[in-house]
Amino acid sequence: MSSFSPVLLVHGGAWAIPDAMVDSHLNGVRAALEKGWSALEKGGSALDAVEQAVAALEDDETFDAGRGSFLNRDGKVQLDAFMMDGQSLRAGGVGCVERIKNPIRVARRILETSPHVYFVGEGAERFAEEHGIPLVDNGELILPREVERWRNAKEQKYLTTPEEFCSPTSSHDTVGAVALDGKGNIAGATSTGGTLNKAPGRVGDSSLIGCGCYADNDTAAASTTGWGEPMMKVVLSKWATDRVGYGDTPAKAAHEAIHYLHRRVHGHGGIILLDRQGRTGVAHNTPRMAWGVRRSAGIECAIEAATQND
Repeated sequence: MSSFSPVLLVHGGAWAIPDAMVDSHLNGVRAALEKGWSALEKGGSALDAVEQAVAALEDDETFDAGRGSFLNRDGKVQLDAFMMDGQSLRAGGVGCVERIKNPIRVARRILETSPHVYFVGEGAERFAEEHGIPLVDNGELILPREVERWRNAKEQKYLTTPEEFCSPTSSHDTVGAVALDGKGNIAGATSTGGTLNKAPGRVGDSSLIGCGCYADNDTAAASTTGWGEPMMKVVLSKWATDRVGYGDTPAKAAHEAIHYLHRRVHGHGGIILLDRQGRTGVAHNTPRMAWGVRRSAGIECAIEAATQND
């Protein structure tokens, strides 16, 4: 049996990350890499790695995922998450959940135990409870910081137009991970609280198969971050992984995907890609993107808020 050198690639948002928030973003990405890498070092699967990495980011209040996420128009946290196995193409996703601390863990349960791919709202919460994942009060997911941000947005009537929602300077701290394990399987995962002051019930790209995340051993695994609606329109993650299948390197496919996103639907954001050869790609057209990669032999590549512009 061939052996593969594990790789874990993580992102923590693509937008105009302020200088004052760079350290917290990088620290969060590093911590997520450590959690996911620990699973790989113990012989765990790519699914184990992306679940642990994304759960760590959901637990970090720096990011728009889990506790500390943006509030919707009703002043509530509504979360989306998705996970996909590149070997079997099994997938699990949740949308608009309000009482789940770590939605990525529910996505994993759906992937492994359900004939369905996607659960939303109350049905997703019922599924979680039936599978041993405790529910929490929505208030436990809300931070005073986000209440103030939400009130300011309401008072200033900010984030009420498409132009404001799509601005590259608007925070897009969706988190995600892609991994390659020692058996040569890849997986991807993404989690988000969506956009500030979003309409109740709005679901973005993050939890939709092929849009915010995709994984196929025959091509690559991808996870995106940024303005979700344009990414849904071009099914960006599947578009990018298909490019790898056609012969592009992940680096080239990532760059081309972001270029296509902007050219076709004027979208912005970032993407990470990983194939079974361990090749990676990271691209974005926002002022900064927080990301990091971990490989075998204790080698850790740069984890940075990048400043690439397409």
